[in-house]
Amino acid sequence: MNDLQRSPTELALACADAMFARDNATQALGISLLGAGPGCATLRMPVRADMIQGHGTCHGGFLFALADSAFAFACNSYDEATVALGCSIDYVAPAMRDDVLTATATELSRKGRTGLYDVRIENQHGALIAMFHGKSYKVRGTVLAQETQDD
Repeated sequence: MNDLQRSPTELALACADAMFARDNATQALGISLLGAGPGCATLRMPVRADMIQGHGTCHGGFLFALADSAFAFACNSYDEATVALGCSIDYVAPAMRDDVLTATATELSRKGRTGLYDVRIENQHGALIAMFHGKSYKVRGTVLAQETQDD
């Protein structure tokens, strides 16, 4: 099925599945893809013992990686290869060992070659853990074409 035959949601899911299959870093962190749509994505990550830093909470780098992955899946949901141009994160509350974190990426704006996205990370109780803001930049190529090139 080509992109013209897919609904926007089907295209976003196809892009997310293709990216996830190639994303060794995201998989190695135990992150799972819960869903994707045009300009949005939801990922989940359990906080493991090896993610805990010296203060007994989840290292901020792991929170950033979770948010960055959700951002990547959201901004690549149109089958246009897109990379991060800039990102920032605000840590609101600590994540603890055995927490299950959900990152929800939402598109705020997409014009020309750039887009703006927010990613909200919550724990299993719905408490806000961190807010991530990312700016994307569209490069050449498509997400799904890379899948067929790799086969």
